[in-house]
Amino acid sequence: MAQIEEGSNDRRSTVDLNIVPFIDLMSVCIIFLLITAVWTQVSMIQIGSSIYGKKTAQESVQPPPRAEIPFRLDVLNEGYRVVVGRSSSSIPKLNGEYNWLALLTELKKVKELYPEKVDAVITVLDELPYESLVNGMDALLSAGFPEISVATSGVE
Repeated sequence: MAQIEEGSNDRRSTVDLNIVPFIDLMSVCIIFLLITAVWTQVSMIQIGSSIYGKKTAQESVQPPPRAEIPFRLDVLNEGYRVVVGRSSSSIPKLNGEYNWLALLTELKKVKELYPEKVDAVITVLDELPYESLVNGMDALLSAGFPEISVATSGVE
């Protein structure tokens, strides 16, 4: 605590000034500033109905690039499932083991269709061993998909 001396020359007294609430307030303000600083970089989403997003008659709506098509590899109890956009193909187990070669062939077909695509999502059920995730990721890397995201459970 800080002390302030006050009074005349013959009589002195000290007053304690409690600065703890001020420090608490400043620490809360600093934390709030740090947390909200991230939101300053959010860009505006262009919507066709807003005044900023109005399109002229000459502009045509362009389809998304082919690299933006969702691509997912599901590792299931019964085998693999490759989902590209709205289509999916299943690769069942062979003699109780995951068919890695058939998976690699299917992934290379996807890479031939979408050569500019470099990202993929792999989903694995929680009860499957970690080795099945690693084998799926190895297949994705071998087929030319280096940017891999991992999701667990909730595989549809």
